[in-house]
Amino acid sequence: MIDLHFMKKIPPGAEACNVLVGELEFLNKPVVAFVRVSPAVLINGLAEVPIATRFLFILLGPLGRGAQYHEIGRSIATLMTDEVFHDVAYKAKDRNDLIAGIDEFLDQVTVLPPGEWDPSIRIEPPKNVPSQEKRKKNNLLPNGLVEGEEEDEDGDHGGPELQRTGRWFGGLFLDIKRKGPHYLSDYSDAISLQCVASFLFLYCACMSPVITFGGLLGEATEGRISAIESLFGASLTGIVYSLFAGQPLTILGSTGPVLVFEKILFKFCKEYGLSYLSLRTCIGLWTAFLCILLVATDASSLVCYITRFTEEAFASLICIIFIYEALEKLLHLGEHYPFNKNNNLDKLTTYSCACVEPSDPANGTMKFWEVNNITASEIYWEALEVKDCIEKRGEFVGPACGPHGPYVPDVLFWCVILFFSTVVMSAFLKEFKFSNYFPTKVRSIISDFAVFITILTMVLVDYALGIPSPKLKVPNVFKPTRDDRGWFINPLGPNPWWTAVITVVPALLCTILIFMDQQITAVIINRKENKLKKGCGYHLDLLMVGIMLGVCSLMGLPWFVAATVLSITHVNSLKLESECSAPGEQPKFLGIMEQRVTGLMIFMLMGSSVFMTSMLKFIPMPVLYGVFLYMGASSLRGIQFFDRITLFGMPAKHQPDLIYLRHVPLRKVHLFTVIQLSCLILLWVIKTSRAAIVFPMM
Repeated sequence: MIDLHFMKKIPPGAEACNVLVGELEFLNKPVVAFVRVSPAVLINGLAEVPIATRFLFILLGPLGRGAQYHEIGRSIATLMTDEVFHDVAYKAKDRNDLIAGIDEFLDQVTVLPPGEWDPSIRIEPPKNVPSQEKRKKNNLLPNGLVEGEEEDEDGDHGGPELQRTGRWFGGLFLDIKRKGPHYLSDYSDAISLQCVASFLFLYCACMSPVITFGGLLGEATEGRISAIESLFGASLTGIVYSLFAGQPLTILGSTGPVLVFEKILFKFCKEYGLSYLSLRTCIGLWTAFLCILLVATDASSLVCYITRFTEEAFASLICIIFIYEALEKLLHLGEHYPFNKNNNLDKLTTYSCACVEPSDPANGTMKFWEVNNITASEIYWEALEVKDCIEKRGEFVGPACGPHGPYVPDVLFWCVILFFSTVVMSAFLKEFKFSNYFPTKVRSIISDFAVFITILTMVLVDYALGIPSPKLKVPNVFKPTRDDRGWFINPLGPNPWWTAVITVVPALLCTILIFMDQQITAVIINRKENKLKKGCGYHLDLLMVGIMLGVCSLMGLPWFVAATVLSITHVNSLKLESECSAPGEQPKFLGIMEQRVTGLMIFMLMGSSVFMTSMLKFIPMPVLYGVFLYMGASSLRGIQFFDRITLFGMPAKHQPDLIYLRHVPLRKVHLFTVIQLSCLILLWVIKTSRAAIVFPMM
């Protein structure tokens, strides 16, 4: 009977070496034969699994030495597992070649003295196996260099896709030529459960920032661009980008500098009596034109000058911002759901909070009442609910009242529990594939769907308890937020004609923002460590972003560009690992599942969210904040900068065996890290100041 489970662990094209030993009465001395079969043949009943046999080792000897023959057989089997010796066995022409191969193996082998270790214990296999190339070549590599690291440590991005062509749109045509043959496979390769898990996770992760960004934009622009426009713009841009971009693994999102730019522009328009949407459309069209001009002149080739230093500073800062904002949003809930820090448990029965007419109303309150025809004396204030009391500018009086209304401690503390439970459960389930429970396939499915299972669990628990935690609010009507605007914006509108020309100046700043945000994220995604096989398309990516920026401007929708943390998370969720590993062997990283379907499904589902409000309204916001924290923290993994920070407080004997520590003095590593940390702090100061708009240029 064939062992199918074992067959899965054997790589395609593998051939067998059968080692046969035994004793015969009539033999006076051992007889040894090493046979190489050409071509390899399938010998039924000999091997445990039906694969072709290439080598046969036969040892027959006189009676009484069975244990010795068995050990010789084991030694030959060990020899044949050696990468170098089995190459020798394939190419050997005579007995001397085999003996030379055995001598070389014995020179390299590590011997454990029998009295110094216990043969009954199991030695765990290493995470990385040293390269054997140094044994195959005369020019030796540095000791212990892991296979592939000599290429991976090369930090430049100067591949053929970033070479200047000297022709208009030359780089773009090469991108299309490079990506064209893989277009159909970008869809067929997505037939996997891992892709389903990825898009369900990223859909939940993308929804909240898009709606939050729309809400903030609505506050900044007095509702001219708000949540529904943000949702529609993200969906439209994301679908087109996923269909035609050069690197569909990149996820588009809203960025802080763009929001700062929108606030400054709206304030400027209000002060000078200009139409904000029309002026913004002109700037957007100029920016789209300049982006296309950058594509035409192969400006994306400048990306080759972005080093690991810049990549890590940018990625680290964005990850830290994600973590900071997640915690900030959680703390901000304390303002909406205050709790009494000075409770007297014996007086809980006397605690009350009532709405009353303001005893000394402010001028703003008086004006509000006058504009809305409200007569304070005619209102029965004590009967008003919390929301109505706030709307009518009443006052809350009583020992159970906070600054903005009654104390609601259960909501805040439940939000904290939801938040940290989401982070812990997501991390636990993601690492579940390395646990000892359940079969490998089950562990893998649980790991892939970790975040989605967590969100589903938290939604069910929250619903069961019934505590009124803040929920995700999705627009339920597909129409512009304000009635005085449509889905097409006239670039001039009521503005003077010269505004169409002068807007090229702010468009230059916008172009730099878009170019840097897009291309630094693309560089991080296209790193050699990710082992991408289908190539990248920097010029094609920028073209799609530029075109959609123009379309969104004409439709009065927000602008979207590559989102670093979401893109890194997307890539991490699509990692492929080897299945054909021996029992106990660590699975090898094979690359990323490169396809377009996950991005396409994320943004298609986002566009249809308007019609799914009945389901989405049950998702608690603290759960999504917890997902943000998890994404930010998990994206920090693999960033060398953070590995180097941990070395500061670590004695040399406990430091991990990192390749750069073998060749660079520790003091220089620390100096490099301090410089990088200083730049990161400077970036953080700029990001949190009024100069945030120049952050990508810094």
